[in-house]
Amino acid sequence: MPECENCGDFVTEQYVRVFAPPEMATVRVCPNCPDMIRENGGVREAQSPRK
Repeated sequence: MPECENCGDFVTEQYVRVFAPPEMATVRVCPNCPDMIRENGGVREAQSPRK
């Protein structure tokens, strides 16, 4: 099962297909990551805590 590289949370294979770069087998950041977000095709640190 794929896991988020940042927080280790479970992600579906469909989510990986949509949001991971073609050369990666998993995502760098998922919607559950409290400290990182996806933006403009990249990953950056969140400016405020997310819940």
